[in-house]
Amino acid sequence: MLPRIASLLLVAIAMLLASVAGQAQDKDKDGWISLFNGKNLDGWKIGDAKQGKWKIENGNIVANGPPSHLYTIKEFKNFEFKAEVMTTPGSNSGIYFHTKYQEVGFPSTGYESQVNVTHGDPVKTGSLWGVVKLYETPAKDNKWWEQHIIVRGQNIVVKINGKTVLDYTEPKGVQGGRKISSGSFALQAHDPKSVIYYRKLRVKPLK
Repeated sequence: MLPRIASLLLVAIAMLLASVAGQAQDKDKDGWISLFNGKNLDGWKIGDAKQGKWKIENGNIVANGPPSHLYTIKEFKNFEFKAEVMTTPGSNSGIYFHTKYQEVGFPSTGYESQVNVTHGDPVKTGSLWGVVKLYETPAKDNKWWEQHIIVRGQNIVVKINGKTVLDYTEPKGVQGGRKISSGSFALQAHDPKSVIYYRKLRVKPLK
């Protein structure tokens, strides 16, 4: 009986160590976790799935087609998030954070970091849509840029190619869904004429 118990304990310990090792491998040496493997949408879930037309092309996520949103399954609170983004002329998209998966419709919770260089909407890349409006952006169509979002406590910083374009502290007593909490990231397919590419999406959880 004792040898069997010892054997089961060894198996349990081995499984625990393997699990810890697997979790450690999720992060690189600087604490960044990849959110996209460049091959498929594992770890993501499509909202408005009946009309969404998300695809992987040359290692990039392509947002195109009728309005739809692509949500991470994992949720985060304080973090640094980075993604490389490229828009085609006249395109509109967004990167949501602290949101929750919805089967249909635009996310009703969280903030949207705008992705828009030359679309007709005057609110440009780096804005917090509906909260802080930027009418100019250093981002350019047909060129990759890095969109870097940092959330710590009630503070939100957005950088484009390393340049801080927004530094916002949420005031106390904000009501409604558009506020700091915790939740998923979501990418937006805004309309059929918009084509946006995303790659190298990663997050570093912060305390």
